[in-house]
Amino acid sequence: MLTHFPFRFPWLLGRFNYKEEVANAQQVKSSVHRAIRQKAVEQFPGLEPYLDEVMPKKDPIHLLKLRDSHLQLIVVNKEVLFFHDRDGPYMPTLRLVHKCPSMITHQTVDIGAFPFVMRGVNVMAPGLTSKGGKLTPAPVNTVVAVMGEGKEHAMAIGIMKMSSDQIKSVNKGIAIESVHFLNDGLWAYKNVDV
Repeated sequence: MLTHFPFRFPWLLGRFNYKEEVANAQQVKSSVHRAIRQKAVEQFPGLEPYLDEVMPKKDPIHLLKLRDSHLQLIVVNKEVLFFHDRDGPYMPTLRLVHKCPSMITHQTVDIGAFPFVMRGVNVMAPGLTSKGGKLTPAPVNTVVAVMGEGKEHAMAIGIMKMSSDQIKSVNKGIAIESVHFLNDGLWAYKNVDV
């Protein structure tokens, strides 16, 4: 299980630049293709109904390895679908979550947290427990989508740093570590020419 990230993701710092960030890009073999599909469905069972649409069996999958980290991007049809650190969990991009919203657990923040979430700041417990927030049961280290009160689409992807029960009882501190948010460099990086 992933406990923390030893670095900040390059796209959280600004625009994602392919030439500067990508060290290696390769098309995977069919056995790796099957393994990626299987791991994605194991981690996100709600993805299964959409799997053939977003990750067709016949379409090639490319792995992009980033410089100075162990981070990899999984690209299908020029679109980044997932990213992960070494053998850590797959984390879907917001574009994928917007296409397949039922694939991932949602945590909803109140309206006061919007500006912070949209800047990539970690989600604090009070933003989930106050009026307007909604906390879905989830254990520590679960990859979640951060929704906004009254909004239809996810604003960010993050990892639970406390379980839902801990968040309710403690009600302070970092609840969700932000790893990808709307309008960050990865969001702006729409088409990948591999």
